[in-house]
Amino acid sequence: MAMTDRTVMTAEFDFDDFDMAWLRAKEGVKWRMPGPDVLPAWVADMDFPVAPPIRAAVAAAVERGDLGYPAWSNWTGRNPLAEPFARRMAERYGWEPRPEWLRNYSDILQVIQIVLQLTTQRGEAVALQTPTYPPFRKTIELMGRRTIPGPFERSARGWEFDPERLEAAIAESHCRTLMIVNPHNPTGRVLTRAELEALAGIALRHNMLIIADEVLADLAYQPHEHVPIASLGPDVADRTVTLTSATKAFNFAGLRCAVAHVAPTRLREVIDAQPPDLYGPVNVLGVEATKAAWEQGDAWLAALLRHLDACRALIGAVLAERAPGIGYDPPEAAYMAWLDCRRLGLGGEPADFFRTEARVEMLAGRGFGPEGTGFVRLNFGTSTDVLTQILDRMTAALT
Repeated sequence: MAMTDRTVMTAEFDFDDFDMAWLRAKEGVKWRMPGPDVLPAWVADMDFPVAPPIRAAVAAAVERGDLGYPAWSNWTGRNPLAEPFARRMAERYGWEPRPEWLRNYSDILQVIQIVLQLTTQRGEAVALQTPTYPPFRKTIELMGRRTIPGPFERSARGWEFDPERLEAAIAESHCRTLMIVNPHNPTGRVLTRAELEALAGIALRHNMLIIADEVLADLAYQPHEHVPIASLGPDVADRTVTLTSATKAFNFAGLRCAVAHVAPTRLREVIDAQPPDLYGPVNVLGVEATKAAWEQGDAWLAALLRHLDACRALIGAVLAERAPGIGYDPPEAAYMAWLDCRRLGLGGEPADFFRTEARVEMLAGRGFGPEGTGFVRLNFGTSTDVLTQILDRMTAALT
């Protein structure tokens, strides 16, 4: 891309063009729940205005009064996201899914709960890489299933996992379900093809269903490239449920729209045999926003990634200069920094310390499982000014 093109694109989408008053006037949980003097860097919402193509699509639906019962529904079997999803996967990731295997849901957590309900029994095991997103852990616990952890561990090379250790735990527990979150939340790892092949091999050898949460795929930073695990070959694809949504990369979680590409034939039959609205249909505006994001949003997304890339570099520079005791591996995707505070000697939960002493709200590492003890997750999906204030408060609290 020519420098002139890059300059124009950056000018068109300014991710620093808003102020604190606008943020504090929002009704969303991110800014409403913490106190008025607290800077929120916790729940995974970004602070930016709605992408222009999405704003236009939603406004157009409202303007034409198109908020009634849609022509597509679970009853009709028509899926307005099937072809847009298939085109995006083919063009962006070189994977050619079957559009007719796509099913729509309100969000990814809902799909995971449905699949586990239909394919596992109480007491059975679910393998997943840890630390992990707290609602995933809570889902497995509340549904009476057991977690088989495959820990990511921090090394001089960054975050790594041991597939042999994971396979041994799977074999011992007779686990038949493997959940993969790629890119990974909270470490920000983008799994390599070799790592995915190792996981796929485990699934094949132990006849496992793969549930692949790939919602952060669009937020991978170069040179890291997302590889859908279902693209590794038909034997892997046939046992994989691939989950994604435009809501994370394009920041409209409140519109409640996600998709699941359900390749296993028997599972698809079982899902389709359920009453068609048992799990709730997707939102009309969520569908309009998703189509606009996938079909018209890539220029905005590219500019967003440049902004977030600068933000993750800013975190590294500030911590290296002012808080070298905090361990930080720049995430390979998304806008969450997984900060290792174990060397700070805080004597308690780091998130509690930073809330009390810095007035910065982050997610506590303990919520991500035992492997998260001593960590915090910092959401840097905000303006340069807000992020700078967050880092200034954190580093000042440590002096």
